[in-house]
Amino acid sequence: MTVLVGTSGWQYKDWRGVLYPADQPQRLWLEEYARQFATVESNAAFYRLPEEKTFADWRDRTPDRFVMAVKASRYLTHIKRLRDPQEPVGRLMSHAAALGPRLGPVLLQLPPTLHADAGLLDACLGCFPAGTRVAVEPRHDSWWSAEIRAVLERRGAALCWADRGSRPVTPLWRTADWGYLRFHGGRAQPEPRYGRQALTTWVRRIADAWPDRADVYAYFNNDVGAAAVLDAASFARVASAAGRSVSRTPSGRGAAR
Repeated sequence: MTVLVGTSGWQYKDWRGVLYPADQPQRLWLEEYARQFATVESNAAFYRLPEEKTFADWRDRTPDRFVMAVKASRYLTHIKRLRDPQEPVGRLMSHAAALGPRLGPVLLQLPPTLHADAGLLDACLGCFPAGTRVAVEPRHDSWWSAEIRAVLERRGAALCWADRGSRPVTPLWRTADWGYLRFHGGRAQPEPRYGRQALTTWVRRIADAWPDRADVYAYFNNDVGAAAVLDAASFARVASAAGRSVSRTPSGRGAAR
């Protein structure tokens, strides 16, 4: 049980020389990523659902206890807008099941124009197989209500704590016995880095909400200039210094400013 720290995606060319050796072929980047991180958030299924064999390949190329979170298809969240969820949820989960024990939470990132609908959310969450960890990232203020919170709590789904500009853009509700955070970009220089104060504040928020025995997933989505790699490593050091159990991250890769 730990704070699992990683990045949103791993295939970024400007990470050469930071996470990946300059001469390492791109086909080996997942292996290198998994050597230095214990978890990743895959965005591939959001754009186009990979075949089962692709998920199986990712499973075979990563070590035991590696965790891959999966962002749900935009067909479900942005086109269907959570309507008629049974087929797209079933298709996603049948493909992602090929990850086997590597499969972590599923992220539902909702479009910013989607207004709150407790019934739609409840029906969608009910389509996931029992035991699936689902994190929900709403992006319209109408979702911040007691009714929505109750749906999340009843389904055991985590409200995704999202940060933009080194500030939370969601309520800090604990709706499950596990947590999920996404960092979209900080205010430190060079942009979009996070500063030490911002990271320390987030570690404190985690500690206030969950005991150390709880799983909390934290993914950095500020990929430009390898900021996500540097900030993930800095966040892990801050969390470890605060006494939290933290998954592996790259060492000696820069410090928060």
